[in-house]
This record gives sequence, structure tokens and C-alpha cells, in this order.
Amino acid sequence: MLHTMRWFGPHDPVSLFDIRQAGCAGVVTALHQLPVGAVWPVSEIQARQQLISADNATHTPLHWAVVESLPVHEAIKKGLPARELYIANYQESLRNLAACGIRTVCYNFMPMLDWSRTNLNYEMPDGSRALRFVWQDFAVFDLCILQRPDAAAAYELAVAEAARQQFATMSAEEVASLTNTVLLGLPGSEEAFELSNFQQLLDEYAAIDAGKLRENLHYFIQQVAPVAQELGIGLCIHPDDPPYPLLGLPRVVSTADDLAQLFAACDVPANGLTFCTGSLGVRADNDLPAIARRFASRIHFIHLRATKREENPRNFHEADHLTGDVDMYAVVRELVLEEERRAASGAGVIAIPMRPDHGHQMLDDLKKKTYPGYSAIGRLRGLAELRGLEYGIRRSLETEVGPPAAHLAETAALA
Repeated sequence: MLHTMRWFGPHDPVSLFDIRQAGCAGVVTALHQLPVGAVWPVSEIQARQQLISADNATHTPLHWAVVESLPVHEAIKKGLPARELYIANYQESLRNLAACGIRTVCYNFMPMLDWSRTNLNYEMPDGSRALRFVWQDFAVFDLCILQRPDAAAAYELAVAEAARQQFATMSAEEVASLTNTVLLGLPGSEEAFELSNFQQLLDEYAAIDAGKLRENLHYFIQQVAPVAQELGIGLCIHPDDPPYPLLGLPRVVSTADDLAQLFAACDVPANGLTFCTGSLGVRADNDLPAIARRFASRIHFIHLRATKREENPRNFHEADHLTGDVDMYAVVRELVLEEERRAASGAGVIAIPMRPDHGHQMLDDLKKKTYPGYSAIGRLRGLAELRGLEYGIRRSLETEVGPPAAHLAETAALA
């Protein structure tokens, strides 16, 4: 795999030298400074590439390997007439990225919110801090802070009552912290939603159920994936995080069946997947090794992290990369076998970009301000563990099964 890390640009507390020293060859970034829906100009893309590669002549080379993300405008998700303009802009951005040699583009189709958490500083037993989602805390926000109409229907009676009791005991600071956490904007952006107009924005989705949102996603991919295919770009959707509806908003990229429908809607190789083990792994009914095996040829980008479901399975936190509910050995083994398949087929690009996702805030990073989930040391630990796991799997395949052809025969028998 091509080892990478996400970098949020010049204001990121994690520097490009930090990423170099972690052992990465690729950088995952985006033009966060541009408005969602705007065309990404070649000049801006090249400026970011030059920034990343500025020290390549004297130090270990880095290159911009993956765009994460090229955001999808809300007009496209809602199916509004303005979507045609924004789809045309998206196509033009893909052309400009291809002209600059960037061939992997990640996006998501989650309405309004990106990933959602209720605690950005959950203390782990070792004193490090992790991201956490608690269903009852989310109910507090929905029922008592936002006071969304008909919100009670989304929660079990016991959860709703407990949420109201919890809210009655919360301080103003605790209410503000929960509100700010839920309304956090896109990773890397300096903006978050405002509570004052958030319900109004939700109301714009009132007539959009899962079927309609899926229809809008399929329309979008039918317009952009053929362009990506012509350009040699792997366009890869990120699964919903968490993979179930929130705030009355539907989610349609949460299961293997969702992915199968998306790939069938526009059956070209460019219409692919960002295989995120953390997002998909929150659902106990998602068999991650099986999903990796089934959609292996559509995996253009990999996020490796492990989430841990708690006593209430709707609650989860970010675990260490090799623990939690993700069978990371089985997943990485499937990904290594897919790379061997690509090598055997003579594919031009074999190594799939991978990044360690959502590390714990730990050691000196506990004293620093960092993007939630994206401190340096926690991700460095995760990458080291994942790199060792990948190395061990490759060596075991060599010694236990034989040369690559034997591995492929073994995999074919399992399929």
C-alpha cells in the first residue's frame, strides 16, 4: 500500500516534515480555502502541489496522492435545478486535477453534516484522548438543544427520558461544548454550523427520504464517473459516518447493499470506494473482510481505523488501530491480495493509497491544539502498527502459501 497521511494545508499543526518522518510517501489534502461547489483552478492545484514537493530535492520526496475531499454541493444532494451547474463545475475540477497528474479523488454524500461525534476528548484508560459518539448525548442535542420537531420519534422512550434528565443537570459550558461538537463543520474548514439557522437548513431536507437521496446520488455519479473514467481518475465515495440516519437526515452509503446499488448505477471502474473500516465497522452487520473481498477492484483509497461499539451498540469510540471491532488482520490481508491481483494483471497502478485514520491525541500532542482525530503522534502510532501488520502478512503469504499466483488461486477459491 502507498502510505499517506491527511494534511489540512499550511495552517495544519502537523507539518509536511512530520508526515515525511512518519514514513509517508503521499499526502492526502484538499483546497479547503475554496467554496464548496467552485471549480478548482489548475493554478490553485499546482500551488498546493508545489508546496508539498518544495523540499523534495533535499529530503524524502512527498507528492499529493489523494484529494480528500472534493466536496459535493448541497444542491446536488437535494436534487435542485442548480445541481447542473455544480455538476459541471465538479467535472471541470476533475479535468483540472487530471491535468496536474492527480488520479484519486475522495468524496462523500452525507447530507449537511460530515462525520458526527458527541465528544472530541474522550479519555481512554491510558490517558490518551479519542473521538466518541454517544447516542443519548446526541439525543440531548436533538431533543433539548435543537428541539427539532418530531425528534422524539427517533429515540427509544428510555433514551429520550434519560436525555431530558441529563440536560436538566448540564451546565451552560457543557451545553455549549456538546452543541459545538455536533455542529462542527467539514474537517479542515474554519467554519461550523450555527444553531440559530440549523433547523432551517434541516427543513430543506424534509421531503428527501432515503430513496430520493439515493436517486440524487446515482444521478450525480452517472454524470461524473464517466468523466473520471476518461481521465483515469479513481473517484471513491466515503461511507456514512456513523452509518445510520441522524437528525431525520437519510444516509445511503452505509452497507454492502448500498455500495452494490451505487456501483450498478454507473458500472465503470472509476466509480469506486474509499474503504473506511471505521465508518463501516460501526455496524455489526457489516462484514468488513467480505466487503473488501467483494468490492476489491473498486477500492481506490483506504482508511484504516478501528471503532469499538459499547454496551449500547449505538455508542462507539475510536479504539487503537489494531483493536476494537475491526478484524484488521483479515481486512489488510484482503487488501494485500488485491494488490497482488493488480500486479498479476499488469495494472499500471498497484499500490492503493492508505492512511491511518483518527489517531488518539497522546504524549506531547495533549498539550497542542490539533484537528480532532488528526494529531501527529496518534496517527504515527497507528501507521507504525499498520505498516508492521502489512509487512507480516506479506511475509506470511510468501512463506506459508507460496508465490503470488498461489495466493490468487487461494482467494479465487474463497470467492
